[in-house]
Parts: sequence; structure tokens; C-alpha cells
Amino acid sequence: MKAFVFLSLSILCFVGCQSSKQSSVDQTTESTQSVAVQDLNQNDLASKVAEDNVVLVDVRTPEEVAEGYITGATTFIDFYSDGFQEEIKKLDKSKTYVMYCRSGGRSGKAAQFMIDNGFKTVYNLNGGISSYTGEVVK
Repeated sequence: MKAFVFLSLSILCFVGCQSSKQSSVDQTTESTQSVAVQDLNQNDLASKVAEDNVVLVDVRTPEEVAEGYITGATTFIDFYSDGFQEEIKKLDKSKTYVMYCRSGGRSGKAAQFMIDNGFKTVYNLNGGISSYTGEVVK
């Protein structure tokens, strides 16, 4: 009888633990999959920026910005500056952000930093300003 009770308790404990572990894995997977940097192709930039609550962010150096920036960009934060992370953290997390740089590398890293710090909707412009064929402010 003791062996039967022990076996029954062991099975219940094993099943309960497995169910709990699976639930934990499901929750972790769900939370990491729900928020990610989204790629934005060049053709969709104008319509995305025209939406409410969208901010176009240039993360190039001041020298690069002086050569011209995409029309509609309102926020300029140099990826290489010492205060980059702090400036990003000051932004309103409830807004949607489209990040760009020269070719997409720095802006991709900046966008991922934003996601890692609680921003929910962040896009990275594929190809950056180098691939942009629209209007540039000089």
C-alpha cells in the first residue's frame, strides 16, 4: 500500500511539474515573440510616417544629418554619442518609431535597444537613407 501511495504521489508531482514548466515556457515564448523590431521597406515609409503617433528618428552623426535628412524626421539622436541611450530612454514609449541611419545597421541596433527597453512598436528602415529616393531636407 505504501508503495502504491508513493508511486501515485510521484506521478502527480511529475505531471504537475511538467505542466508548470510547459506553462512557463509558453509564457516566455509568447512575451518574447510579441515585441520585436519590424522591418519597414522604402515603399512603405511615407504612409507609415503619415500615420498618427509615428516619429521618424535619424540616428546618424550631426555631420551626416547636415548633408541632408529624410523629410518628416523630427528627432535626431547620434548613435555614437555618449548620451545616446539616455536620450532614447527619454522618448515616449506609447508612440511608434521609425529609425533610420545611412544604411540600416546603426538604426537596427538602436531599434533593438528600444525594444529591449520597453518600447512596443519600432521599425527599422531597410537600406537607410542610402536607399531612400524621396525628398531630402538639406
